[in-house]
Amino acid sequence: MKLLLATQNKHKVDELMRLLEPYALEVVSLLDYPEIGEIVEDGDTLEANALIKAKAGYAHCGLPTIADDTGLAVAALNGAPGVYAARYAGENATYDQNVQKMLDELQSVPAEKRQAQFQTAAVFYDGDVIISALGEVPGIITETRQGESGFGYDPIFYIPEKQLTYAQMSIAEKNQLSHRKQAFEKLLNKLLQTHHAFKAELQ
Repeated sequence: MKLLLATQNKHKVDELMRLLEPYALEVVSLLDYPEIGEIVEDGDTLEANALIKAKAGYAHCGLPTIADDTGLAVAALNGAPGVYAARYAGENATYDQNVQKMLDELQSVPAEKRQAQFQTAAVFYDGDVIISALGEVPGIITETRQGESGFGYDPIFYIPEKQLTYAQMSIAEKNQLSHRKQAFEKLLNKLLQTHHAFKAELQ
């Protein structure tokens, strides 16, 4: 089966391709369809935004589509930036600008009050069936950037039990515990149970 990942983010495509390796799927992404342009994500929840992207991808390409949306809920910011994590510092903000704004906002917040939670909603849509799943990982926002890998808020999202930020982990290490992995594993398990094509495609 040919499957579309409704994202133009190369870092995310690389992560998801690794998660989908066990499946006998031909996987493409919106990087292969640049003419689709920007998809406006104006939902008020992560699941709503993921479904917007999945439906847009399906409408443009005619392929069963998986999309996701990720938010970062920081306790000291009353759950912000939440669904607006990708544009926390503005509509066209860079990863660095978003990270810097968060560090600035939390400058006076002590370590014991810097708890945060990454959340990812993953959605499958094939023109008929909608299946969704949620993954969550708790962590702490560091006071400075640590590590060079990953993207987004990875340099300041610290996992206490690993004593590393996401950006200090290899992609394989991050995939073992990431919120995105959790969401996609739950989604794929649901697809294996309910979608005939996935039952046949598992290697």
